[in-house]
Amino acid sequence: MNEEKLVQRIRRDLADSNDEEFELELEDRNLDEMADSTLDLESEAYRNGRKLYFRELFRLQGELVKLQDWVVKTGQKIVILFEGRDAAGKGGTIKRITQRLNPRVCRVAALPAPNAREQTQWYFQRYVAHLPGAGEIVLFDRSWYNRAGVERVMGFCSDEQYEEFFRSVPEFEKMLLRSGITLIKYWFSISDEEQQIRFLGRIHDPLKQWKLSPMDMESRRRWEEYTKAKEVMFERTHTPESPWWVVQADDKKKARLNCIHHLLSQFDYHEITHPPIMLPPRERNEDYVRLPVPNEILVPEVY
Repeated sequence: MNEEKLVQRIRRDLADSNDEEFELELEDRNLDEMADSTLDLESEAYRNGRKLYFRELFRLQGELVKLQDWVVKTGQKIVILFEGRDAAGKGGTIKRITQRLNPRVCRVAALPAPNAREQTQWYFQRYVAHLPGAGEIVLFDRSWYNRAGVERVMGFCSDEQYEEFFRSVPEFEKMLLRSGITLIKYWFSISDEEQQIRFLGRIHDPLKQWKLSPMDMESRRRWEEYTKAKEVMFERTHTPESPWWVVQADDKKKARLNCIHHLLSQFDYHEITHPPIMLPPRERNEDYVRLPVPNEILVPEVY
């Protein structure tokens, strides 16, 4: 990819990112107006592709709401693992899954590095604390598979701990399944070239530079080591009871839609009928007088 095309691609990714962040707050479904914001920047085919993406996203998110209602009604317990390379798009997909859902039903577990005490615990112990109860969905933004990936490549675990993980994880996951938990494991796969472009995009976007940790930089350098670790992980933890599902993620928008579509296909859910919602009339008392808000505690109206 020559320099001109690389700059154009990074610019397009930055524009997409900004549009997605606006979309996270968007309640108006006027997709034509949203696409018109880039009439001077992109081709008609690209704008039409984005309109199609948003239409499908809204449709799939509507299905996720139905799934959520079914999970609550039937008392399902669901765990979804999101693994993959840095900048593969796990976080963006998780945002789109949870965006319209009730955070009391669907929550995200993104654990930091273990502290000194947690390092002395049974390896799976801190993950168990985040498992769902009846009527809950938990999305792990990285999971116990850290041991098979980053911990292995960066030397954060011993050979004995690494081997013990592979002995334990199939049994651990079988225990989860026997307890009534539905476990789904996704791996987001991107190419070497695509990861480089996304890292460059983050470097040139002040709002995303915080995502570039020293660990991310090291993962870029050790691309091949991470590939080998992933291949070993698949070989030893892809089981009939708990298979891995690979999301091709070079195209972020397609990856999000494909992942959500696949997730929905894993459940025989149906729409739950709710009683009509009636807004009750507000009670009014003649002796009630609303007190004025003191000026000194008002937030200045700058805008």
